[in-house]
Amino acid sequence: DAPTCAGFVAIAGGWNHSVGLRSDGTVVTWGSNRSGQRNDAPTGAGFVAIACGSHHSVGLRSDGTVVTWGRSSDGQSNDAPTLAGFVAIACGSHHSVGLRSDGTVVTWGSNRSGQRNDAPTAAGFVAIARGLCHSVGVRGDGIWRESSERRRRPRVRSSRLRAAGITSSHFATVVPWSDESEDHCEDSPTSAGSVAIACVGSLSQRRIYYATTERQ
Repeated sequence: DAPTCAGFVAIAGGWNHSVGLRSDGTVVTWGSNRSGQRNDAPTGAGFVAIACGSHHSVGLRSDGTVVTWGRSSDGQSNDAPTLAGFVAIACGSHHSVGLRSDGTVVTWGSNRSGQRNDAPTAAGFVAIARGLCHSVGVRGDGIWRESSERRRRPRVRSSRLRAAGITSSHFATVVPWSDESEDHCEDSPTSAGSVAIACVGSLSQRRIYYATTERQ
């Protein structure tokens, strides 16, 4: 059922559905429709980014608003924010995260692992990422901060960092939240000099990679 037309500039995939963003700002969906992944998709133009959860999708419009569709068993679609000012979006399995132009993050959907209640309230964020049931935000102040008592500094080969897409040269702070049972949010680096992060890995071996200016 994949589209045969041209003009796509971005794609995203859920558990059993896919979404494509075209250069004219429209979205095209294919795959499962059991939760309205296809039939409930928006038909207008003006979209600049897309993201997919397991059974829901989010589109970011050029006016800074978000549009959601698909399953809403945990509020993934029905509880989406109505305010404007969003500049980036990301989707976990049953939750979504939006980054606003003022540097704050907004989360909606499932809260079973603290995806909403544990989200940071401060501003200063410059990027967001998500795992299956957790989220990560990057701040632009140049220092890693993490409140956990457990602190580890795994040594990561530069080849792995490059494979994870870590190429940024700006200093940042990582602020992870939710799903501490699998250490996603407890093992963040604590010193300054970090230059980038990425959430990568399989469902059974998710990791947060980072790079530092310190000699390992």
